[in-house]
Amino acid sequence: MGEVVNLRAVRKAKAREAQGLEAQANRAKFGRTKGEKLHDVQEAQRAARLLDGARRDDQ
Repeated sequence: MGEVVNLRAVRKAKAREAQGLEAQANRAKFGRTKGEKLHDVQEAQRAARLLDGARRDDQ
């Protein structure tokens, strides 16, 4: 015979695992310091300036 399994415990364990994965994704998405966010914004601005500086105006 097989093992006796409490389905409620399995369901709760599955829910805990799903919450853990969601929490991990949120930490990656929102868990950055103000300095890290500022660095990303400045890097995007620098890249935009670099592209605009290399633009050719021969219409």
